[in-house]
Amino acid sequence: MNAAMAILTGMWDVCGEMAPYLLLGFLIAGILSVVVSPETVERHLGRRGFGQVVKAALIGVPLPLCSCSVLPVSASLRKHGAGKGATVSFLASTPQTGVDSIMVTYGLLGPVFAAARVVVAFASGILGGAVLEMFDRSDDRPPRCEDECCNGGGGRSDSRAKRALRYGFVTLPREIGRAMLLGLLVAAALSALVPHDYFSGLVGPGWGQMLVMLAVGVPMYVCSSGSVPIALALMRMGVTPGAALVFLVAGPATNAAAVATVWKVLGRAATAVYLASVSVCALAAGFVIDRVPRSLFPDHSGGMSHEAGAPASFLRGALAALLLALLAPSLLPRRGHGD
Repeated sequence: MNAAMAILTGMWDVCGEMAPYLLLGFLIAGILSVVVSPETVERHLGRRGFGQVVKAALIGVPLPLCSCSVLPVSASLRKHGAGKGATVSFLASTPQTGVDSIMVTYGLLGPVFAAARVVVAFASGILGGAVLEMFDRSDDRPPRCEDECCNGGGGRSDSRAKRALRYGFVTLPREIGRAMLLGLLVAAALSALVPHDYFSGLVGPGWGQMLVMLAVGVPMYVCSSGSVPIALALMRMGVTPGAALVFLVAGPATNAAAVATVWKVLGRAATAVYLASVSVCALAAGFVIDRVPRSLFPDHSGGMSHEAGAPASFLRGALAALLLALLAPSLLPRRGHGD
């Protein structure tokens, strides 16, 4: 009973800490969904060349697409003429970040981590795309995507404001809700049940920890926002900031289902380049981050701060309740493909 209460309390604390940033991220994501539509992405990336690789990474970094929803968009890019380089650049950079996850990362882990996630997402997209542009000249085209993620809400005649709010506060929370809630549960369980600095006693700081985090993150499905509380819990267990960053990069960017789909759509060589670019950039970024002074990171070693006054605590609780209310519908069975 005590362990269950500790887990629930931990989930509530993390929700309260991240809610203001994630809700703001949902709003910005909703606006982006109207301003930057899939059709716009296709129009700008429907060609080949290194310039398209750079544009794909620039467009992909802020888009709020998880590793499921990015797949049909990428398949559509290929269908409309985008080269493998631009497609892999988009695939590698997009699921690692999004305005929602950037805001949550800033709120829980600080500006250094938030900036690092953006830089690594962009760099891994550029690296993977550039390698394919240089060495893979094949011109095959994949079959049309038939994955369930391809089925959008269809055309709507609602105003742009309604569509933005609907996407930001209904569609996006429903899309990432299960992974987000699972991330919160895992993070709270780790914090409540695993002793402080436990992990550092098993694997020492450095490449060992980073390789373990890479091995855990690559096959695992976790959305970019849901990975943040898990990374925070891992750091409390003794994982270094660099190793936590490796998990933040590898977890959202790759998973077993996504790798299988990329293999089918782009082929074996492109899949290998995709995985290698994400892994190399994650490890390089982890190596750099571990050399940043710890004073530049927020200190959550003793748990979340509860120093705010009563009005601030009430507001934090209200926002946490609102966040959970938005995420809860993701647990319900889907009824068809429309909203």
